[in-house]
Amino acid sequence: MKIALHAKAVNPDSVFYIQQVFDELSARGAELYISKPLQKNLSKFEHSLPEARMFSRNDSLEGMDFIFSLGGDGTLLDTVTYVGDLGIPIVGINTGRLGFLATMPKDRIREVVDALYNNYFSHEYRTLIHLDADQDLFEGRNFGLNDFTILKKDTSSMIVVHTYIDGEFLNSYWADGLIVATPTGSTGYSLSCGGPLVLPQSNNFVVTPVSPHNLYVRPMVVSDNSVISFEIEGRSNHFLVSLDSRSRTVDAGIQMAVRKEKFRAKLVKLTGYNFFDTLRQKLNWGLDNRN
Repeated sequence: MKIALHAKAVNPDSVFYIQQVFDELSARGAELYISKPLQKNLSKFEHSLPEARMFSRNDSLEGMDFIFSLGGDGTLLDTVTYVGDLGIPIVGINTGRLGFLATMPKDRIREVVDALYNNYFSHEYRTLIHLDADQDLFEGRNFGLNDFTILKKDTSSMIVVHTYIDGEFLNSYWADGLIVATPTGSTGYSLSCGGPLVLPQSNNFVVTPVSPHNLYVRPMVVSDNSVISFEIEGRSNHFLVSLDSRSRTVDAGIQMAVRKEKFRAKLVKLTGYNFFDTLRQKLNWGLDNRN
């Protein structure tokens, strides 16, 4: 079995669990491939590296059976950009903090590996958002799992984001910015700005303003078959746009639109996983002295 492993960062608390992943996979004779950031970070710690090939972001991972994301949700978002349209199943081991996406606990690594080798798992497909722009902003990786955002930059003044759905004018958002979130991203930045929770398999985008000037402007749920386009203006000529954790500075004249990506992310889900359990645990639902 060919397995790739990726982590954005490694700390003294997580290195023990990463070593355990290596040991469990090596014991089963897996052919391992380690991302360049993971190899670089592991070199800071004293431990036994397995025999593995290194890969960079520009290398194709075609032929991999799985790719392990070793970290938190940010690491899994980054892992999606390594996979692209190859459809490689992503195994999210949560050595980070929140774990909405990286749902597999770090203290169950042997159980996770056993499940993969015994086919005790299923796939969960997640919609991606795609950015079309008249500039190459993200080196050809114009897709994200969580959200696309437009934010003010270099000034405390708000910006105006004129927004259109399928070519029809929706609204001019006077705000600090605007978020277009996937169902997966509805539990992220959009949620903190007052957006609704949307179930992962809902065929929707959520359009959420960031600190809107008009309090009557509320988040809106739209079909993910829509094409959402933007025109930006403000006192500054520079604005910030981002896809998940990747951001770029753009000029006001840029042409941008988002739509549903043609391919989806494939997440590995162990038997017994339930999205509602994750909501209750991660959002502390039910934490009340009366319970």
